[in-house]
Amino acid sequence: MTSLQLWSVIDIVALIAGLAIYLFIVGRQLTAVAGKLEEAADLVWAIKADADAIEPGLNRINRTGGVIAGALPLLYTFAEGIVVGATYVPEPEGTHPKPNFPAMGTRRSRLFDGVGAKIV
Repeated sequence: MTSLQLWSVIDIVALIAGLAIYLFIVGRQLTAVAGKLEEAADLVWAIKADADAIEPGLNRINRTGGVIAGALPLLYTFAEGIVVGATYVPEPEGTHPKPNFPAMGTRRSRLFDGVGAKIV
């Protein structure tokens, strides 16, 4: 066997080994993806089962939503009327009454005497 034939056989064996390793890695990754897709499918079926219980009440929910949507313009008009009457208008400066002060001045608290603290 010549060296050219030997190197050709080595190249073919290396190529087949590389492809086998590549296919093994891709196969493992696809198996992992298939497992996660199976879990996701179970979740989707569980959601569908929950949604089937809700479906009969959807007509009632949609009817109630339509009633509320129809009442919104009227409620908005009432709200505007309430806000106009309740808007705060500050009094002009100088018309505020002065605060009341005690006739004897500032009072000293005796709370600190009970705990032994001295206020200077």
